Amino acid sequence: MTIMTGKTLSAWRKTIEKDSEAVFSLLKTHLDSLSVDDNAWIVLASEEQLRAQLDALLPIYREDPYALPLFGIPFAVKDNVDVAGWPTSAACPAFTYTAKQDATAVARLKAAGAVLIGKTNLDQFATGLVGTRSPFGAVPNTFNPDYVSGGSSSGSASVVARGLVPFSFGTDTAGSGRVPAGFNNIVGLKPTKGWLSATGVVPACRLNDTLSVFALTVEDAFLVATLAGGEDAADAYSRANPATAPAALPQNPVFAIPAEMEFFADEQAQQAWLEALDALRASGVTLKPIDFSAFTALAEQLYQGPWVAERTAAVGEMLQHPQEMDPTVYGIISAGLNYSAVDAFKAEYLRAELTREIQQALSEVDALVVPTSPTIHTLEEMKQEPVRFNSQFGTYTNFTNLADLSALALPAAFRQDGLPAGITLIAPAWHDRALASFGLRWQQQQALPLGATGQDFTPSESALPVSPQHVRVAVVGAHLRGMPLNFQLINRNAVFVEATETAPCYRLYALANTQPAKPGIARQSSGAQIAVELWDIPLARFGEFVAEIPAPLGIGSLELADGRQVKGFICEPSALNDATDITEFKGWRNWITRQESKHV
Repeated sequence: MTIMTGKTLSAWRKTIEKDSEAVFSLLKTHLDSLSVDDNAWIVLASEEQLRAQLDALLPIYREDPYALPLFGIPFAVKDNVDVAGWPTSAACPAFTYTAKQDATAVARLKAAGAVLIGKTNLDQFATGLVGTRSPFGAVPNTFNPDYVSGGSSSGSASVVARGLVPFSFGTDTAGSGRVPAGFNNIVGLKPTKGWLSATGVVPACRLNDTLSVFALTVEDAFLVATLAGGEDAADAYSRANPATAPAALPQNPVFAIPAEMEFFADEQAQQAWLEALDALRASGVTLKPIDFSAFTALAEQLYQGPWVAERTAAVGEMLQHPQEMDPTVYGIISAGLNYSAVDAFKAEYLRAELTREIQQALSEVDALVVPTSPTIHTLEEMKQEPVRFNSQFGTYTNFTNLADLSALALPAAFRQDGLPAGITLIAPAWHDRALASFGLRWQQQQALPLGATGQDFTPSESALPVSPQHVRVAVVGAHLRGMPLNFQLINRNAVFVEATETAPCYRLYALANTQPAKPGIARQSSGAQIAVELWDIPLARFGEFVAEIPAPLGIGSLELADGRQVKGFICEPSALNDATDITEFKGWRNWITRQESKHV
């Protein structure tokens, strides 16, 4: 059977759907092609583990294939994430234990049909951005093995970049889910803290940890995060989505960029950044330089102050066995013993103050865009300066979780030496979907190869899954773009989706004595297709919007020309008695244009 590599979720689905009963043979053949001699893997599934997973899934799939959107699709997790019956090492053999149950996020992916085929290498205790601090060996860059892969989620990024799995879990505290994505030309989704449960994840800095998702495409990464995410009562730091953020970024967004950039004399990284900026401008983005000092100051706190004591607390008794730990990792984590409780409180006050400055800066733009890393180093160079060069990689990542931000690492222009050099979008918490919406467009426009697979990205009609945090509303009159009440949508983070038409069973009326002028739309036995605009409104803001709608108007359900049902404006029948039937104009904008032309 053909060995599957370099495949997206869509491609895996198509292959499996051809013969779902042969999925075990497909995955067994694929698994047999992998080896733990590859430094990216720490442990691979046994034949028994593979069969047990599929035996549990097949009866469900036979009864209802749609119940398992990831049926038979293999994935990997970083080896600081628990999987029932599998060892968890955090890349420290002396720390290893056998997990009794799946991490919550892993369980959710298995429930969606995904099949775990291996656990991946990492910088020990997720401490590092390099991928070299592991007794299981350094994970090389997938484009040039002389260079680092980035870490700490090195193995998870490597196996996705090479197409060995279509997606994987990493973790991200300081950039571990983004730096490896940038160094290996893949997508790294760093979700809002609390969206993906941390139950069953070995903590690095519990207040600032999150699972992350690697994939070849934005579409795949966001789908996986959506299936794995959600509030978890077992995780004290899990959070419910407040449903207040926009569903997408504007068509022509404004992105902040640091006014002063640091590339540590890496001219190739700087040139790749400039090329990425040109591509952003070409895609309609306006770039706004901002003072980056608060971001830099906060980034420095993660390792150069009391926050490192969070890592000390996480490792616990292992610090009593330094001979069992990577020397660099031990040096970093043991430094937390040098700080007092007073120091920790002062550090938290400083974090809050810097976060307020950062949030204020981001409130004036749609997102921040930065290089995923300002430079890259060889494996040999890392041996000479393991701490200093690691710190360089975190220049544009370390502040993100401390400031409670969402982030999305994207492939971008390559360096002249052929190494990837990605960009990262950063926005406030719960803007994950909005960032992904831009990421979809960006990946379609750039059409870069998929990871290190050598396969071309094929532009398609990619889409994000339907959002339960937003309400799609059809507007027909004064709320249309450019009309006097459109601000009521904009001020509530509503996003324009598309212009379309109703089913041909509606009549349109110009209501009498309304200010500003408003139409009424009514479903009747005969009518026409009426022009409408669809907008996505955050669920938590929908009530505010409805509360401002005056009688005789209200919100009900409208049928669109393609059969979709959406929320939309309706009108009390009594108000139509003295209204003017303007159905023949097939839209409010056409009617307004006609009225204005009469007064010219």
